[in-house]
Amino acid sequence: MSSEVNKKMKEILVETSARHIHVTQEALEILCGKGFQLEVKKYLSQPGQFVSNTKLDLVGPKKSICGVSILGPVRKANQVEVSLTDARTLGVSAPIRESGDTKGSAPIKVVGPCGEIELSEGLIVAKRHIHMTPKDAEEFGVTNGQIVSVEIPSEDRKLILGDVVVRVRDDFSLAMHIDTDESNAAHCQGEVFGRLIK
Repeated sequence: MSSEVNKKMKEILVETSARHIHVTQEALEILCGKGFQLEVKKYLSQPGQFVSNTKLDLVGPKKSICGVSILGPVRKANQVEVSLTDARTLGVSAPIRESGDTKGSAPIKVVGPCGEIELSEGLIVAKRHIHMTPKDAEEFGVTNGQIVSVEIPSEDRKLILGDVVVRVRDDFSLAMHIDTDESNAAHCQGEVFGRLIK
């Protein structure tokens, strides 16, 4: 099914975003060594974004989660995104936020092969969202920041997800991102498309 047909039918590719870490170059060098650079393991749907070969450990008050991937490229601020189940495992109270909104969020220790950092804030559960270009937004009849719902079809666990924020930017590619808890609840398997409900 072509992307143009998907838009006309108000269907959007739904991708599962597993737990991951964003780091600054400064933090990366503390964790992995001076001059360390991220290597691409797999490119993601959003232009220029990739899963790196580097994995780190998250250490919470209750338990640790090991082998969490860093997404590249490096950013201007450190941020850790987990599911609510992950947050309970770690023993932290993580707020549901849009990416980048980390002020007053949960603290977490991040451990790498060469060092560790104690983040006083930065751990969030990502608010479910849709990436769109301005052209996509016009075709769907929505605006940046608008809250919509998306129906995810399934033979046995069809689900309508509300509180989905529309994020519009020129360098985005059309896709909805949900976390592993949400994906499992909808029994998402293989390529999944959702239907936008305004």
